[in-house]
Amino acid sequence: MHRPSWWGLLPFAAAVTAAALIGGLGVAGTAAEYQNLEQPSWAPPSWLFGPVWTILYAMIAVAGWLVWRRTGWNRALTVYAGQLVLNALWTPIFFGFGRYGLALIDIVAMWLLIGATIFLIRPVSRTAAWLLVPYWAWVTFATALNAAIWSAN
Repeated sequence: MHRPSWWGLLPFAAAVTAAALIGGLGVAGTAAEYQNLEQPSWAPPSWLFGPVWTILYAMIAVAGWLVWRRTGWNRALTVYAGQLVLNALWTPIFFGFGRYGLALIDIVAMWLLIGATIFLIRPVSRTAAWLLVPYWAWVTFATALNAAIWSAN
């Protein structure tokens, strides 16, 4: 089943935007908090997160849409939705509640679901799978950063 309409991209863009906004609620005013945390020397500056996540969220939305237009809603998109929920929850857990260990559990689960999503969507759309690889790589880095911050704080 092929769904060619660009209109189908809107729900994926809305879902990704909702995840970003929910995460953004946990980020408001946290640049100073981030800078005051004990961090590893390889921690990026706080200004880098916004541009990186903007690009990644666009890629995540397009990946979901590419799969949906070929198959409709399927198991892969259910896993995709699950990782997006965990993505939305991470920032409030980490910054809003300051629960670095719980945030680490969340991000490890998210990392696993992103990997499962890539595995499940690859047979449907290699392009969609490749669009998620930079996201998985960034979350790999973010997982290491989360663990280092939890350990140091």
